[in-house]
Amino acid sequence: MERYYSLDAYNKQTFGRKLYKLSLPGGTTCPNRDGTKGVGGCIFCSAGGSGEFTPDALQPVEMQLELAKARVANKIREDPQTAQFIAYFQSFTATYAPLEDMRARFFAAARWPQTAVVDIATRPDCLPPQTLDLLSALRREKPVWVELGLQTANDGTAGRINRGYETAVYRDAVRALHARGICVVTHIILGLPGETQADMLRTVEMLNEVGTDGVKFQLLHVLRGTALEQTAYTPLTMQAYIDLLLCCIAHLDRRVVVHRLTGDGDKRLLLSPLWSADKKRVLNAIRRAMDAQDVRQGMLCENP
Repeated sequence: MERYYSLDAYNKQTFGRKLYKLSLPGGTTCPNRDGTKGVGGCIFCSAGGSGEFTPDALQPVEMQLELAKARVANKIREDPQTAQFIAYFQSFTATYAPLEDMRARFFAAARWPQTAVVDIATRPDCLPPQTLDLLSALRREKPVWVELGLQTANDGTAGRINRGYETAVYRDAVRALHARGICVVTHIILGLPGETQADMLRTVEMLNEVGTDGVKFQLLHVLRGTALEQTAYTPLTMQAYIDLLLCCIAHLDRRVVVHRLTGDGDKRLLLSPLWSADKKRVLNAIRRAMDAQDVRQGMLCENP
């Protein structure tokens, strides 16, 4: 029996087939970088805003999609010309842009013949009413997922990582998106400085409370050029990460789709933990741990 509701299972159930993700540049910056909310961004964020693997933002969106498709061609297990894709605006804050710029980018992606879903990564504090209205209109073209970078429900931790908004803003954003029928995927990071297992489980419980549709789990990486590099942070060991991950999944509402079990740090920038660079090894270790434990019964968890 599957231990959690995986994205692949959800896509096959919802769309009747496997979907492949194409990473696109958001074409923007971030209010936590340009001085609107802060400078420097979150302490873990690279200069590329997690867009190191995306095409050039100056190219037409249709060309970006074709280039991204070519990049993942070796992972596509069917004819690339008939496969269906998730057009993922990944880098920085994709809704932090002039309305007409967003309209042009998002609708171009939605109207590309092989797009099944438009997936937009942003911050909860970058969803004003006019942007929400735009996303509602986009949803009439294709299903829309909005990914919100929460990272933690602990406002003390949020201050330490320079997140730049209070957790209540995230709650409001989820309500506003759900009111428009838009799917919400929440990013959380395990191993943030100063966080305990109890803190991380409280974040998971809050995701259950607000009704997030999906979750992405992320290991905290130390990347070259980030503020985190200048701290005395000690990263998690692989076993510690796996134990925390399985504990969080055990507390996650069964209906929540798990979009990611861990994440990639650009190997050109990765300083630690170096064990995370071998993603295949990490995922195999996670699966072995799941096979050995009933994660839905919380057998790896202490009481928070």
